[in-house]
Amino acid sequence: MSLAEAERETLLDIVRRHGARPTQLLQILREVQDVLRCVPREAMDLVAAELKVPRTQVQGVAEFYSFLSLAPQGRFHVLISDSISDQMLGSRELAAHLAAKLRVEPGQTRADGRVSLGFTSCTGLCDQGPAGLVNGHWLSRLDRARVDLIAAFIEWDVPLDRWPRDWFAVADNLRQPGLLFGNPVAPGAALRRAVDEGFDAAFAAVDASGLRGRGGAGFQTSWKWKFCFEGDDELAVCPMGKPKQIERYVVCNADEGEPGTFKDRVLLNRHAHQVFEGMTLCAGIVEARQGFLYLRGEYLELKPQLEAVLAERRAANLLGRNILGKEGFDFDIEIHLGAGAYICGEESALIESLEGKRGVPRNRPPYPVTSGYLGMPTVVNNVETFTAAAAIVLNGGEWFASHGTEKSKGSKILSICGDCARPGIYEYDFGVSVAQILSDCGAENTLGVQVGGPSGVFISEQEFDRKLGFEDLATGGSFMIFDRSRDVLEVARNFTHFFAHESCGFCTPCRVGTSLLRNHLDKICAGHGTAGDLAELSNLAQVVKNASHCGLGQTAANPILSTLQRYPDLYQARLKDNNSFEPGFDLDGALAIARRLSGRDDAMAHLEQEAV
Repeated sequence: MSLAEAERETLLDIVRRHGARPTQLLQILREVQDVLRCVPREAMDLVAAELKVPRTQVQGVAEFYSFLSLAPQGRFHVLISDSISDQMLGSRELAAHLAAKLRVEPGQTRADGRVSLGFTSCTGLCDQGPAGLVNGHWLSRLDRARVDLIAAFIEWDVPLDRWPRDWFAVADNLRQPGLLFGNPVAPGAALRRAVDEGFDAAFAAVDASGLRGRGGAGFQTSWKWKFCFEGDDELAVCPMGKPKQIERYVVCNADEGEPGTFKDRVLLNRHAHQVFEGMTLCAGIVEARQGFLYLRGEYLELKPQLEAVLAERRAANLLGRNILGKEGFDFDIEIHLGAGAYICGEESALIESLEGKRGVPRNRPPYPVTSGYLGMPTVVNNVETFTAAAAIVLNGGEWFASHGTEKSKGSKILSICGDCARPGIYEYDFGVSVAQILSDCGAENTLGVQVGGPSGVFISEQEFDRKLGFEDLATGGSFMIFDRSRDVLEVARNFTHFFAHESCGFCTPCRVGTSLLRNHLDKICAGHGTAGDLAELSNLAQVVKNASHCGLGQTAANPILSTLQRYPDLYQARLKDNNSFEPGFDLDGALAIARRLSGRDDAMAHLEQEAV
């Protein structure tokens, strides 16, 4: 498509508003997409020229993120969540019904350009599904009647701001507050204490608390902040031997893309001030002047209110220059929106995305604490960690450390969904048993629980006495419950498809390995697998786990490995009665593109495979 003059001026205005900074490339392309409903070649050329970056970089970013499209999307772009929790509630059937009503297939845009339909991995509404998105805005609690009305509103071309508000309503579903939710920090309270008593005292409180990162890995928070402040001596000197200006950065990872996880959504909705307070305290301790909240693209709905909270804090002198009158305490926060890339939950991929690049994980070392955003020392913690840090500075490290276990201090916020009567947010002191959690949320006849999302572990009913904590069951917060009506292999299959779809493609073990795992598991689930296929599935899983580049690739095989370990009989039951070989790869189908390109479809352009 060629750009009209008015469209060119609009795109130029977008670039100028972002200061023509290359680091803003993803944000710019998101806005281009909003205006043009795609990122066409002419727009890439314009943006590349204005940012003075290679056009290949612009196209690489546009092609990497699933919320960006090179082909035009509909004026109404509808995505249905394909998370296992939504599938359990009938999302696939609803999507098929909506497709029939709208006369458009998933993955396509209707010829009149009015509507496009597709699937997305997870919307962060796992406690109130089936869920979806329309033009980036949440759609909750979908059912057949609501889908019929949505289809009608689209056909009538009713603007979104005239759709019923309850279609977009999202509840926090805070079922059980604990240490953090039960003791919220008033805006500025922790900062005032830090300014009055000094940031050394604030750091000592965080250190004494034993706070560990709440993203799942559990690295000691105070150590991360200390390493960032101390930096790397090599960074302090330019190649010519001259002193180099060191800038430090604070990044809040709010890209909770793990299906089944939605606690950050609730924390940001209810306690955004406290999240930003924790970031500002960290900035005071490590002497950073700039912070970023990296907000997952599915949480677009939260951005206006988060910007309003930031404005309130600037007006109250809780952000900006000389915060609370302390000379030299300068810090501000900028919100960056993701665009549908699960890999950006990995901290180095997130930093790449912040810099306006494809979200590909970096080689480590160096680690972000010494070489992060723009090559400078950077703290990356998640929403829950910064929330806890603010409470710790206000109430003291001992207050926090008195809760939990010896190796897992404080509390953990869980996102609970699946087969239970009361899905939602629960906060527990570390050390609580799985059985207690299941009782509290009203789970009955439970077959197993996926702890930590697809990258975590599936535990069986024999393990419900296990305890939540880094010494036993570590988790980023997802707790997905499955009763005895569910098929364990179908759960593993859903997760395996998720990882194959979300692989960033950087390394071969993950890029190819996850696709092979998906194909092998599909073959077994369809009843065409043999004992040899099962052995190969296990071997492939180990290769993906041991050889992938980043932590997310290394956990992609967990759904298969954890269910194979606990339910080998269920896998065996799906195998064929005889050992005759059936190919798991459609060789002739793989040549379809070549046939189309060559214009040949005769018998000699086809290959036959026979079962042996």
